[in-house]
Amino acid sequence: MKLFAKKDADAFIQTGAKEFRYNRDIRLTPGAKDALSEANVKVVFDSGEASAPSAAASGDDARLFNSPEAQSLKEQICDIGRRIWMREYCDGNGGNISARLGPDRFIVTPTGVSKGFMKPDMLCMVDVEGRQLAGTWKRSSEFTTHAAIYRSTPEAMAVCHAHPCYAGAFAVKGLQPPPRLIPELEVFVGTVAYTPYKTPGSPEIADEIFPLAPKHQSILMGNHGVICWGKSVEDAYFKMEITDAYCRTVIHAQSLPGGSSIACEKLPELLDIKKKMGLPDDRYDLKPAELCEVDPWAQVCGQHGCATPVTPWSPMPHDANATADAAQLEALVQKITEEIIANLNK
Repeated sequence: MKLFAKKDADAFIQTGAKEFRYNRDIRLTPGAKDALSEANVKVVFDSGEASAPSAAASGDDARLFNSPEAQSLKEQICDIGRRIWMREYCDGNGGNISARLGPDRFIVTPTGVSKGFMKPDMLCMVDVEGRQLAGTWKRSSEFTTHAAIYRSTPEAMAVCHAHPCYAGAFAVKGLQPPPRLIPELEVFVGTVAYTPYKTPGSPEIADEIFPLAPKHQSILMGNHGVICWGKSVEDAYFKMEITDAYCRTVIHAQSLPGGSSIACEKLPELLDIKKKMGLPDDRYDLKPAELCEVDPWAQVCGQHGCATPVTPWSPMPHDANATADAAQLEALVQKITEEIIANLNK
């Protein structure tokens, strides 16, 4: 059990937070209670594990955590959390969001909280190792995955992870969304990477994400969800929204006959637009022929083509003889049925 004394309370008060949460692993001394009460800090006991021991932030960290810049990021994260929840990209307490506040300081969403109902004072501040430096709510256990992106991709200013259904469908099927179907994905997201399942928040999934992030702003995590990074909190969210909308369109389109795609000679034009915008892509050095090595519909549906509601694909061969045999069988069934009815009427 951790003893939370008056000096700890004084340090906490300096952070400017208005609510102190603690659990059964923390015991407040009478002096600490008095100090918090006199500072009009609300003291809340959590019987579960939703909160973490309040971080006794250093003076510099306390000022940074309560700075206007930090407050702005907290509000942006809460706003994006509501948008993620309203789009049904996460359920329960799923998903997590973070943003870079300084070279080694990040604002992170708490664990065990619905992303649709977060308040700015629920967020915390951590370093790249995941050590909580400020805030009373325990940070998300999946920040280690975010940290892999921040480490490998200095231009990443925010990371958004959630479980949108359509992109998630590709993730549980172990499929990488095909390219060359919609310009918006090519320009604003690029190739959506895929990595096989690893335990959420584990060092293994961080190791998988680390080399992919510099050239992929949207990554499917097998049997799990999607993680995206951007130049701002909203930009990271946009990458996820575009990814899921694209996957939704592909899923619906594969049930229709036909299969057009962006012509190979037109794709470099889209990549030129993207390059001028300063966005990363793993295809900048590829030749036009290399950009089109695989047909996007063959990638999704295989060489047999995509199924349609009218003529679903079947592995059984269909030829003229098979059709004739089916007609003969139907005639035989009809004849037998007529004989049975005639005998019943006698």
